[in-house]
Amino acid sequence: MNTVIIQPPLVQLNTPYPSGAYLLSFFRKTYEERHLSGKTEWLDLSIALFHEIFSEEGLRKLFSLTENDALIAAQKAEDNYDDDTAFQIRRYISEQDLWCSWIDIICEISCSSGRFSGKEYKHEFVRSAHIPRGMRMERYLSEIGKAPSADDSEVLASLALADIADYITAIFDNNFSLIRYAESAASSDMPFSKIEEASNSPVMKYFYEPLLKRLLSNYINIEEKTLFCISLPFPGTVTAALFTAKFIKKQCGHNAIIAFGGGFINTELRNTEEKKLFDYIDFISYDRGYGSYLSLLDKAKSDQLKNVLNGEQFYKIKYIHNGKIINPLWSDEFYEKKEDLLTKEIIPEFSEIDFSRYPRLADTDNPMQRIWSDGAWMKLFLAYGCYWHKCAFCDTSLEYVNHYCKNEINNLFYGIKKQAKKTGVYGLHFVDEACPPVSLEKFALLNCMDEQKPRFTFWGNIRFEKTFTKDLVDLLSYGGLTGVSAGIEIATGNGLCSVNKGTDMQNIVSACCAFKEAGILIHSYMIFGFWNQSEQDLIDSMETLRQFFEEGLLDSAFWHKFTLTLHSTVYFEWKEGKHPDLKPLPQKKNSFSENTIHYEGENKSEKYSYALNNSLSNWMKGNNLSEDVRTWFDFKMPLPSIKKNFIHCLVNNYEKEKNKQFSNTEKGFFIWIGGKVIILKSANESCQLSWTYMGELLYADVTKNKAETIAKLLYSIKPENCSKNENDSLGMSTNELIDILGKELFVQLRGKGLCKLLSKP
Repeated sequence: MNTVIIQPPLVQLNTPYPSGAYLLSFFRKTYEERHLSGKTEWLDLSIALFHEIFSEEGLRKLFSLTENDALIAAQKAEDNYDDDTAFQIRRYISEQDLWCSWIDIICEISCSSGRFSGKEYKHEFVRSAHIPRGMRMERYLSEIGKAPSADDSEVLASLALADIADYITAIFDNNFSLIRYAESAASSDMPFSKIEEASNSPVMKYFYEPLLKRLLSNYINIEEKTLFCISLPFPGTVTAALFTAKFIKKQCGHNAIIAFGGGFINTELRNTEEKKLFDYIDFISYDRGYGSYLSLLDKAKSDQLKNVLNGEQFYKIKYIHNGKIINPLWSDEFYEKKEDLLTKEIIPEFSEIDFSRYPRLADTDNPMQRIWSDGAWMKLFLAYGCYWHKCAFCDTSLEYVNHYCKNEINNLFYGIKKQAKKTGVYGLHFVDEACPPVSLEKFALLNCMDEQKPRFTFWGNIRFEKTFTKDLVDLLSYGGLTGVSAGIEIATGNGLCSVNKGTDMQNIVSACCAFKEAGILIHSYMIFGFWNQSEQDLIDSMETLRQFFEEGLLDSAFWHKFTLTLHSTVYFEWKEGKHPDLKPLPQKKNSFSENTIHYEGENKSEKYSYALNNSLSNWMKGNNLSEDVRTWFDFKMPLPSIKKNFIHCLVNNYEKEKNKQFSNTEKGFFIWIGGKVIILKSANESCQLSWTYMGELLYADVTKNKAETIAKLLYSIKPENCSKNENDSLGMSTNELIDILGKELFVQLRGKGLCKLLSKP
């Protein structure tokens, strides 16, 4: 049996979505252990569709299909006195030959695929008068305040792609988006029939269908059975997934076995009774998928998966039999243990992905926001689930949150290092719900100790909490961490309690201080519009966020509007009789998606959106940081009850606590992450040691007879110089160090290169 894992369009363009990498590794491992034959591959049809459209051939087809409609739309806009829209559309049509001749160069500037060098074109692209231009490109050029240079070419190339996407959306297919296709259809209250209609769109018909015919040709008109695993991580992939399944059904007939899985399925279709969905697919696989596929494979011969779907229940498999929905077995101890073992063992398989095809979109000048889209990151997790899993707004009843299972870090590190050697990509994005601090520390240490260079650079999601001390964060920075994202949510004491965040403002500020001192970028998620949030609490949260930026503790942030979900703690508590002021509304009976629960008054907070987003946009650029937060609103808001120096005081507390920690000699294990210690010559019995740490040149006085011993000792406990043998200790204990350094020098070196480990090696 063949197995094809498909990522339908469109997802984030700069790097492949990781579910396919995990499933590919799972199937190859499973088939090898069971001695099953057949081809197993992963097709990223998201990036394939991008290149199908954004190419010379693709744009020639696009303009051929749309020129008449575009000119009609331009005339209609002009008749309605919308001269700017008419101008933009007509310019696209007039410059179509320029777009077609430049699009491959634009993609090469963004991708660096190696088909040809795009570097030399950068100078012409930013300056020539004979280059296609769109509204986004022109706006950027008008705002940079200087003559454009080759350094602006990557931004302009990203904006050029966005300009073409705007044309497609306006003239050809109003569902189109560069990131998530037809997202509004699947994420709204639409019935399944409307989503089916959205799947029969122009982009699907004229660009995606020819792509499917070409890439799936090896599985059409063959006798072998093929299992097609189609991943739906987001609402924006649903219509393309349906189109894909429909195409496979038609072309492959009874030899195709089609399954849906992924984040959208797990959250939105957990209780689905939509029988029409099974006209497209044979079954749904929930959560990680490992256990559900194993339960089918254990029952069936490799090429007879369909035959076992005969009315029997399977672990986390939903299907239809004789017109009746067969619901999953949600619990099975045998397969749960199997899944946890596989979670610890499986290394995502990226080695066959050509990362040079993925555009690095330089669509913002904010360094933290740019990290998301500018870089070919291999996405993976240190642990499945969340070690806290108690936030009130989160889907805490679902496995991807509440089932915490850590990876074996040694296995993960060396496994993904093999992938890096094959792909040439050494950037990692940990997509955990929250990276476990102990796992991060171990990964960073392995990154330092591994002799195979280059080392990894990585970033990921965390929780702002007290575990992220100055010691730990300095080590993580030394070991390759470059950015973190985490939720503050509601930046007040009451707000943190109301969402059960499990931390407080002092711990959040202290963590941010440590990260910023170590040169690590920070993004924060914010929430507004909680059903019981008062205007006072909102303005206090906004004022606190302003102070975070004023103190230089954040690089970027984003305001999310609270959404009540079926699987959240809040909704579960409401069903138990708590939160009487929360008034959920009945769900629409024919709605395809089920997770979003509407409630009375949910739209009353929308009036705050513009002021929150506008102020934040300015603060991220360092603008208007001293303005009264109330001035961003065009209606009266209460005076913040937060003191103007609230965050500054917490920063001072952090400094005091840090100095206190560095002055004590509590037990622990330590490593050296400072520079090589140099012994400075001296004529008397004392001499100086000198070393660098975080860009500073530091000094310490020692006796001459101990100088060389101390210098060698510190160099020996650098992680790069420690033994790779797991049975050997890493670093030295407090007592061992004090015996050689003395208490005074031990304290002097703390925070200046002598770093305490979070856990005993």
